[in-house]
Amino acid sequence: MKLLFYTILVSLIISVVSIAADIPTDTLGSERVLEDASHSGKIARWLHERGIPGDIVVVIIATLPIVELRGAIPVAMHLFDMPIPRSYILCVIGNIIPVPFILLLLGPVSRFLRKLKIFDRFFGWLFARTRRRSETIRKYEELGLIIFVAIPLPVTGAWTGSLAAFLFGLRFWPSFFCALAGVCIAGVIVTTFSALGLIGAIAAAIILFTIATVSIFTKKREP
Repeated sequence: MKLLFYTILVSLIISVVSIAADIPTDTLGSERVLEDASHSGKIARWLHERGIPGDIVVVIIATLPIVELRGAIPVAMHLFDMPIPRSYILCVIGNIIPVPFILLLLGPVSRFLRKLKIFDRFFGWLFARTRRRSETIRKYEELGLIIFVAIPLPVTGAWTGSLAAFLFGLRFWPSFFCALAGVCIAGVIVTTFSALGLIGAIAAAIILFTIATVSIFTKKREP
């Protein structure tokens, strides 16, 4: 738990410095070759080639599960050369859009669809998987939701966090604002790493590897 807070704190400090210095995304993040090879970059190019404006493309990418904000911010900064504040705001907006729909509609929609055997199996698998991966939310509720959404890992984010909040019976408005806070923090972290280019990529790899390692050892020690 302490490690997660320290990670967020360090990332916030670095991001404030980089944004205050008005670092140009062109010079630090010359990652077009890497971005073109990524799934989010390919989706963004496909949408943009069909006449969709870059701003809308970025918002769409940020709404997608798995990709979310962590894939949309590099697209905004390095594929569309957007300035840091604009990239951040658009991606936060896109990433938070699915949250109220998940919190409000997942219950009735899942109950209706689970009348069919194929959907019953799917939702059973999805709910069980989410419960296993969101122990932080179960233990710490709203605070856990913020932390869970704030750490930009492939198994975390606004989609999984909102689903977990629904499964653990958290109230709508606290869940929505906690998810929003987590998305904002995740946006700062990803923006920092994207703005710092190769240095940010190395730092992200080290921090995320450390978090993953500590999590594995912590789970092994639990009875």
